[in-house]
Amino acid sequence: MRKLQILVLSIIISTGFGIGVNKVCSAPAAAPVKISAPSAPQAQYINVKALELVSNPYKYKNRNVRVQGKFDKFSTLGLDYPAAMRPHDKYISFMIQRPDITNHNIPLSELKIFLKKEMAEKNIDLNTGDEISFEGKIFSTALGDPWMDVDNLKVIKKVEKKETK
Repeated sequence: MRKLQILVLSIIISTGFGIGVNKVCSAPAAAPVKISAPSAPQAQYINVKALELVSNPYKYKNRNVRVQGKFDKFSTLGLDYPAAMRPHDKYISFMIQRPDITNHNIPLSELKIFLKKEMAEKNIDLNTGDEISFEGKIFSTALGDPWMDVDNLKVIKKVEKKETK
């Protein structure tokens, strides 16, 4: 009698297990999960006044900054300097005007700003006095000055050209 009870109990357990497995195996497959590659994080830029940047360059080293100013001119200032190498065949530098002097056009030469030549060619029509905003990273503080690679450059306001006769 004991063997019969064990046999019946085994059959019931096996049957129950078989039904459970059958339910799991015959269930519709779940929709595949789409795994997308993580996108590169967007750089976060902090707004900094140009004079603050040149007054405290070490505070901003290896940081992403956004600066506004008046374009002065394209230049070769700082190119090929070994301590903060940016080769002249791939980069051009530019200067903005000193914001603390309004009655003359004096460049803020303490701020070394580098632009890849491809980006400079897209902005070749910049004129002295054009208001610009540029974003980039302070990559060096050689000579106690901020050295900046520009990621983005935007013209805020173009100055009107005076016609000469």
